[in-house]
Amino acid sequence: MEAAVQKIQEQETQPEAENFNIDKTIAKYIPKKFSRDDIIFTLNTPRYAYNLETLNRALAEPIWEFLERGGKRWRPKLFLLVCEALGRNPEDYLEYAMIPEVIHNGTLMVDDVEDQSELRRGRPCTFRTYGLDVAINSGNAMYFLPLLPLIHNRKRIPPDTLSKVYEVYAQHMITLSLGQAIDISWHRGQVEVAEITENEYLQMCAYKTGTLAAMAAKMAAILSQANDELTERLGEYAEAVGVAFQIQDDILDLTGKTFAKAKGTIGADVTEGKTTLIVIRTLQKAMPDDRVRLAEILRMHTTDQSLRDEAISIMKKYDAITYAKKYARKILKESWSEIENLLPPSEAKQKLRAFADLLVEREV
Repeated sequence: MEAAVQKIQEQETQPEAENFNIDKTIAKYIPKKFSRDDIIFTLNTPRYAYNLETLNRALAEPIWEFLERGGKRWRPKLFLLVCEALGRNPEDYLEYAMIPEVIHNGTLMVDDVEDQSELRRGRPCTFRTYGLDVAINSGNAMYFLPLLPLIHNRKRIPPDTLSKVYEVYAQHMITLSLGQAIDISWHRGQVEVAEITENEYLQMCAYKTGTLAAMAAKMAAILSQANDELTERLGEYAEAVGVAFQIQDDILDLTGKTFAKAKGTIGADVTEGKTTLIVIRTLQKAMPDDRVRLAEILRMHTTDQSLRDEAISIMKKYDAITYAKKYARKILKESWSEIENLLPPSEAKQKLRAFADLLVEREV
């Protein structure tokens, strides 16, 4: 395990290796600048005239301006590690690993519109730079454009396998919308934060963050010819990885200097009035005065750092951050135990577990 951890950590310092050249693969199917020979046009030949510059300005440019802001690209890494753990050469599946990553970035673009956010990864949100119409259309396009590798290679993939992959895509796109609906409802105050339970929060995370991780793992398993049971178990493990990742994201928003700097502030989730496991735990354990005060600050959607710090201090007072950290580790450990005996012993298997652990222990 230690060797696997070290190997994963070394990749974290090497962006090209870390990203498995995923951006290069994305550009093959979603070019930074469209040309008439691109796969998107050869697969669906236009019957009439079209202006490439229009498509570049209204689609390719905003998509790549967003993608090039960075991101951890951990979903395609998870995809390829699953392939490797199942005895496949991950390079043979690189084209399909882009699917959950592009979708994820599309959801962020649309999410920023829904939340009326200012910044994403340190820059103005896409809709603030390009307009609402361009951002919504580009984000929606990113739900479907990454399916191009499946269409392009459809004759190489057994029909039954291809059908299963599309079914997984549809299933998880539906659950993604369920998670976003719950999050929007909470954000709008349609449910009192004190009434939200831990299990409801975990399900929201499973829908919103865990589902694309599950999609990645299940698509990788199906394309690697894993049986149905192993495919489902790997999907459940990946979903748990996604939930644990989200919990750590929430922790870092309150504690991580590097992470908070990238987001532009410490406690941005307080400004958003975000319901997290940390908030729920605090409200469960806090004395009445602290409970009322925390809920009050969250409803303010304040940008005042002193108020954000006050909210954070209340959460720390009741060890809610420590509780969340332990909970993230717990669900990873439990979910790994469900698949540990289903995967054959290999270095790739250890790398898969080490990678998930590092996502939860990260500081950025």
